[in-house]
Amino acid sequence: MRGRGFRVGVRTRLLLAVVGAVSLALLIGVAAFNLLLDQRLTDSEVALARGQAAAESSALRVAGGHLVTPETPDEGVKIGSPVWVFDGNRPLETPRVAPSLTALATSMADGAERTMRVKEQIRLYALPVVHDGVRVGTVVAGVPLDAYDETATIAFVGSVTLAVLLLGAVTLLTHWILGKALLPVSRMTEDAAAWSDHDLDQRFDRGEPYDELTQLAATLDALLERLSASIRHEQRFAAELSHELRTPLARIAAETELALHRERSSNDYRASLEAVHRNADQMTRTVDALISVARREAGLSRATSDAREALRNATTSVQDEAEAAGIDIRVSVPAEPVTVAIEPELVERIVQPLLENAVRYGKRTVSVGLVRNGKMATIEVVDDGTGVSTEERNRIFEPGSRGAAAAAAPGGVGLGLALAQRLAHSVGGEIAAEPGESGGRFTVSLPLA
Repeated sequence: MRGRGFRVGVRTRLLLAVVGAVSLALLIGVAAFNLLLDQRLTDSEVALARGQAAAESSALRVAGGHLVTPETPDEGVKIGSPVWVFDGNRPLETPRVAPSLTALATSMADGAERTMRVKEQIRLYALPVVHDGVRVGTVVAGVPLDAYDETATIAFVGSVTLAVLLLGAVTLLTHWILGKALLPVSRMTEDAAAWSDHDLDQRFDRGEPYDELTQLAATLDALLERLSASIRHEQRFAAELSHELRTPLARIAAETELALHRERSSNDYRASLEAVHRNADQMTRTVDALISVARREAGLSRATSDAREALRNATTSVQDEAEAAGIDIRVSVPAEPVTVAIEPELVERIVQPLLENAVRYGKRTVSVGLVRNGKMATIEVVDDGTGVSTEERNRIFEPGSRGAAAAAAPGGVGLGLALAQRLAHSVGGEIAAEPGESGGRFTVSLPLA
């Protein structure tokens, strides 16, 4: 297992990268500046030394093939810049300097025109004296370098100091800029940490993306939207599953409780077990239907079925309630198969809530019909109850909403029709409620295979 090691944040890494890059640039700049300055100072030293040597050479005379120095009151003494004059290799004029320096000047007397920097902080320049094409001597001029070295030192210290100050200023400015630039990220992090799993509607909401940070916020908002939809889907699935299983579970509980509270005949026990089996089978089909719609919404399932068989199963599942309420269910289906592009369990789960409502709110008769209608199969469920008003025809399909007739009846949470409509939409179908006071009329349209 790898150790976690030392880790730094994005802001610190960016700051270190900027400081490193600026440090490298300043280092190169300071080095280049001082190298260039040193070269210019060297050129200036050489030019000055050569000028002095040329000036001294112009004052010399040639007599009998030999150099003759002009007679001056201060012969052999030069203030500030020492000058040596050689007739051939014989010194004619020697300044009062260290013997080692005179020895170096003498070594340059018989060579070509050249320059030399010596450790005594002086630059020597040797200039041959030529008369009628013949070399008759040499002038060696020296230039003290104290002023030049001081200039180079001041320039080096100044450039390094300026570079350090610039680096400090860039570091502080970069730290401030990065803090401002990454502030939205810090706030987004704090917001995300503060949100709980119940804050499904919270978003960063940074507006229209125009840079990397707002693009990140938009991407995270889209991700949160998908996560929110997934969580809502799970919550809805759990609510729908609870709603759909509640009725068959209540029937099973009632049958078993009745069977356990008093002695019954073998036929009665058998009838109870058959009722339990029917309701357990209905629960299985309910779970299969919800799983089928989940797979269909994920694009993993496509099947066909005979709508007639699904309609008969849905009718059978509410037969006991219909008999208990004195409702006569009349079913009319074609003789030929009506094949729809839907799983049979799904067709049953779409129609069953309509049948349950018809039995619950009807008075004497419920009619169920199936016909072909172009590319769709149409299932019509009609009861002779109070019907649906115009104001309720759309609202009753919303989760948690119940119509006027349902509101007066005990129980129910308003999920049956909402689930049926969602299942119908998931397969490309539709459920419509026809308003009227002569009874409820619901029409289910499902695509044919």
